[in-house]
Amino acid sequence: MKRCFFAAIAAGAALSAQAQERGWEVGAVLDVAHTTRELALGQREQGLALGHSDVVLRGPIGPHFSAQLGAVAHQHEGKLEFDMEEAWVQTRSLPGGFQARAGRFLSQIGYLNEQHPHTDDFVERPLLYRAFLGGHWFDDGLRLSWTAPTPFYLTLGAEVFRGKQLIEEAASSRSPGAMTLSMKVGNDIGISHSWQLGASYVHNRREAALEDAHGEEVHGHEEGEEEHGQDHHDHAHGAALSGKKMWMLDAAWKWAPNGNNRQQQLKLVGEYARVTEPNRNADRSDYHEAASLSAVWRFSQQWEVGARTDWLKARMPHGDHFHDGRLREHAVMIAWKPTHGQVVRLQYSTQPRAEEFEGRSNKTIQVQYLLSFGAHGAHSF
Repeated sequence: MKRCFFAAIAAGAALSAQAQERGWEVGAVLDVAHTTRELALGQREQGLALGHSDVVLRGPIGPHFSAQLGAVAHQHEGKLEFDMEEAWVQTRSLPGGFQARAGRFLSQIGYLNEQHPHTDDFVERPLLYRAFLGGHWFDDGLRLSWTAPTPFYLTLGAEVFRGKQLIEEAASSRSPGAMTLSMKVGNDIGISHSWQLGASYVHNRREAALEDAHGEEVHGHEEGEEEHGQDHHDHAHGAALSGKKMWMLDAAWKWAPNGNNRQQQLKLVGEYARVTEPNRNADRSDYHEAASLSAVWRFSQQWEVGARTDWLKARMPHGDHFHDGRLREHAVMIAWKPTHGQVVRLQYSTQPRAEEFEGRSNKTIQVQYLLSFGAHGAHSF
């Protein structure tokens, strides 16, 4: 299995030049990291393991459409897993600033979700993504977005998904399973400053599996639930914590002297999320919330340092009642980028508080190596 994926990466590099001649691009990313101890809700296994590595193919389909395919491999519970993370078709020529997408793709909610993990500034994503979105949420569905003809950046979007990736253990589901609304607004201040604000809403129609007083899972039934003799209990590597509604807010600010962000740049990013109605037994006081704040300083073309702090508060279901859950995490990192396609990152993380969460780590050291070649899409703000 490993040979198949690495062969695909090599083939992607070899085909990249040929594909570009036809207007298509091929890119690949290898992500390997060594972790001394797994973090609570962490997505990196202890020891040397393959992270989110991918092969991406993208290009035009005539004058009116474009498409993208993305296959990924990563290590989970000691085994190498493969998935088709992206397979979508998108319009190129709708009038009025509109754009439509259909297929399997990353939701555009939040600041990080639509970005591939290899573009992140830290080895692990913030707690709110790991807890509420399974790291990053991709699904099968439809999207309609609109970019306003304004002197500043303003885009609005709506998505409809199956929703299967949102809930790790689901007792029942409806179709469509999830719907989202999102907005992003941003602008420049002079030549050295830029900012962006975002707001997102997710309505999740899939119901999380319930537990009885002994911790046994109870599978319910809702109108529209799939039957046909199948077990109503669905499993996906989805979010550890879920609910009916989720609100997200994000803000980012960047400063680069004279606009030259290749040499120096300071980036501040903050995100907040609240998830309500975790199951049918919840009342208004039973909700999850999490926040993240990070700062990354690029002090030369090849070097970056950064720090991030996260906190998570949750109402953990136990039968028909809930227990308070708390998790705090701090991380510092330094990254060396010897070439455009290589990153070596050293990160130290600690979780000083963990209540109702297993696997708390007082000290975790991670060394990550990223190798990318070929074409990859333009990175978001």
